[in-house]
Amino acid sequence: MSLFKSGNGRGKSWMSRIVAAGLLLSASGMSAFAEEGGAETAHPKPPRQEWSFGGPLGKYDQAQLQRGFQVFREVCSNCHAAKFLNFRNLSESGGPGFTPAQVKALAAQYKIKDGPNEAGEMFERPGRPSDAFPWTFANPQAATAALGALPPDMSVLAKARTYQRGFPLFLVDPFIQYQEHGADYIYALLNGYTNEKDPNWNEFMPGHKIAMPKPLSDGLVAYTDGTPQTAQQYAKDVTSFLMWMAEPKLEERKKFGFRVVIFLAVFAAMLYFVKRKVWSSVHGH
Repeated sequence: MSLFKSGNGRGKSWMSRIVAAGLLLSASGMSAFAEEGGAETAHPKPPRQEWSFGGPLGKYDQAQLQRGFQVFREVCSNCHAAKFLNFRNLSESGGPGFTPAQVKALAAQYKIKDGPNEAGEMFERPGRPSDAFPWTFANPQAATAALGALPPDMSVLAKARTYQRGFPLFLVDPFIQYQEHGADYIYALLNGYTNEKDPNWNEFMPGHKIAMPKPLSDGLVAYTDGTPQTAQQYAKDVTSFLMWMAEPKLEERKKFGFRVVIFLAVFAAMLYFVKRKVWSSVHGH
């Protein structure tokens, strides 16, 4: 007897409900796809870029980090803070690779407010490698009053900014070790000023309005290593530096992860051969 045949018609009723549910799910999926497509048209996803630190074995390009720090120092730090960056970090392993002497000389160029002294007064002194990178403004209120909006701190910006890649890419990303969403977003944002009539129009910003006018232009920062001095190159370099600031132990993490994978592979092989050895005596029973 057929499962869907019944004298009281309940089989047909259940079949019709299943078909209706399928049609409803299909319609919902198409609607969500249409909405996502519409949103994508309004706010395009940042194109994926090639980064030296991408992939399971990626690492930072030291020369690029040094150029990125130069862009950050000469351009970005005029408005943005980096409260988690200390001068000494610039000489640590896996970073820009400045020598301790270079870091000491760099820190000394800044005046750091310290105190109180024995008289109970605050004073200024030359910076030290242990000091945090100073901000142009005394406090967030002063920055907001001067700029009209509070610029975000750049210390972990490359990890804080992200976007949805959508189906099926978000399923693939863990396997290809794609973790550069924030870097791609920042690079796209820096190059998203495509409306010459409106300096605050940005292709990748929600609503296409951003408080920060276009910060980079060709020839703005003088490189000494022969690298092209273009806005696109500046954006690439400073984005890499921001990624390092957000994850300074990236290289160490990836090296450790690779060792763990090798260990697990060897351990799994050992377990397999031990199992075969143990059960070989009872084979056939």
